[in-house]
Amino acid sequence: QVQLVESGGGLVQAGGSLTLSCTASGSIFNINTMAWYRQAPGKQRELVASITSGGSTSYADSVNGRFTVSRDNAKNTVLLQMNNLKPEDTAVYSCYAEIMPWASTGYYTKYWGQGTQVTVSS
Repeated sequence: QVQLVESGGGLVQAGGSLTLSCTASGSIFNINTMAWYRQAPGKQRELVASITSGGSTSYADSVNGRFTVSRDNAKNTVLLQMNNLKPEDTAVYSCYAEIMPWASTGYYTKYWGQGTQVTVSS
């Protein structure tokens, strides 16, 4: 059973920093893209940042220059370093990964973490 487990959310003042971590576990053959999404109350879920297995990254305009996504392929982990946080960054942040389990090599399946709350106070 493959699963994604996130950690690192919490409450922080505007201008502060947080680092989110997400680790994939289970019978994993390979992981393609890993990403972070967020959803604020009353808003649609949006892509915050993504990183390919080769290390290519992409960011939403709203976080570019403040957030950094990275991954450790040996540990099946993706990190999101968030600096200069703003109240509008308040949301539930969810980890996403395209994973090829050993049970179905040749096919990638989309997996989601349970989500972690990030609250930025003004």
